[in-house]
Amino acid sequence: MKLRFLPLFAVALSAESNWPQYRGNASNGHGEGSPVVEWDGAKGKNIRWKTPIPGLGYSSPVIWGDRIFLTSAVPSQGSSAVRLGLYGDIKPVENEGEQTFIVFCLHRSTGKVLWQQTAFSGQPKVKRHPKSSHANPTPATDGRHLVVSFGSEGLFTYDLNGKLLWKKDLGVLDAGYYQAPDAQWGYASSPIIHDGKVIIQADVQKNSFLAAYNVQNGAELWRTARADVPTFGTPAVIPGSSPQVIVNGWKHIGGYDLATGKERWRLAGTGDIPVPTPLYDGGLIVITSAHGAGRPIYAIRPDAKGDLSKDRSAIVWTKERSGNYMQTPLLSGGLAYFCYNNGVLTVFELSSGEQHFQQRLGTDAGFTSSPVAAGGRLYITNEDGHTFVLQKGKAYKLLAENDLGEPVMASPAIADGVLYIRGGQHLFAIAQ
Repeated sequence: MKLRFLPLFAVALSAESNWPQYRGNASNGHGEGSPVVEWDGAKGKNIRWKTPIPGLGYSSPVIWGDRIFLTSAVPSQGSSAVRLGLYGDIKPVENEGEQTFIVFCLHRSTGKVLWQQTAFSGQPKVKRHPKSSHANPTPATDGRHLVVSFGSEGLFTYDLNGKLLWKKDLGVLDAGYYQAPDAQWGYASSPIIHDGKVIIQADVQKNSFLAAYNVQNGAELWRTARADVPTFGTPAVIPGSSPQVIVNGWKHIGGYDLATGKERWRLAGTGDIPVPTPLYDGGLIVITSAHGAGRPIYAIRPDAKGDLSKDRSAIVWTKERSGNYMQTPLLSGGLAYFCYNNGVLTVFELSSGEQHFQQRLGTDAGFTSSPVAAGGRLYITNEDGHTFVLQKGKAYKLLAENDLGEPVMASPAIADGVLYIRGGQHLFAIAQ
């Protein structure tokens, strides 16, 4: 595919107006500006632009300056079918054939494709779940580097003009059901960038690890082995004088020193297929998982040390049978918003875990995309592309319901009051 080189841009924007990684700045899902409350994808109401994206991918768009980046896996023949909804089939998709793994760069104002690069072409090394894709991880950028993970197909870093700077083969990253190793589901953890380091969490069937690489040249800075089953969440970094990397897990939720990779604390969870990304707000680390009987939520102080399963003094509060399965929660204004995959939204007081309300959003569709927030509002989209717009607060207040006209699995992005949602066929920019 032809690569178009364009001059690097100079845009006078604050860091907050970018959306540099999965769930934006600090992975918290908060955007700048005030997005519209109503839209209609089929009728074009408040659709600024929509751009066709070939293939199948669940990576979220990331934004820096006037550019948007996302990925997709395009089959060599036919199209990639998905099966949405609430079901428990663990069998992977068989006989898909070769795929082309593509990185796209779009103009933020117009949606025009500025360049695209093929990272890899060939038979995927791992199969995917019927509800998954071969391009799940969201890219990450620091304004100079664009880090893209395609799991078993490799880790790739480009400049923002699409020039490949370095790549790494991380081996076969086989993430699937630990009780049925043949049930391959596809790798999903996204890379993040912090202080010149690319952080990768690879909890897989064999040889799981957490690692840091130099963003400039790909040199491995440290690698810490993890003894856990396959997990699917993205790591998070708590900044400060002594930053730490926080990861979700089943056998090993934990905090690691950002500089060295040395473990600071650990906790055994009770959700055996962890998906949500850890969050930090109000002086608390919030971690949840919901596959299995426990469905816990943990609120943990960042100064935790040692094995918290033995000494629970750093755990401020815990809620059983209340956590999320697929969605990463959202923390805002002292409140914690949890939407389960069947659309039940529960809001807690962040400091204490006190429940304020619980409300079901719709009745039929599944919820996989994680919520985002801006302008005092919460945007929660189900798998059918139906978005619920709610007023943030301790009481349930629904402002609008909007249809995109396409399925939605990827989490949206928000920048300068524009909502960017990836549908099954297009990337949409939603604004007046």
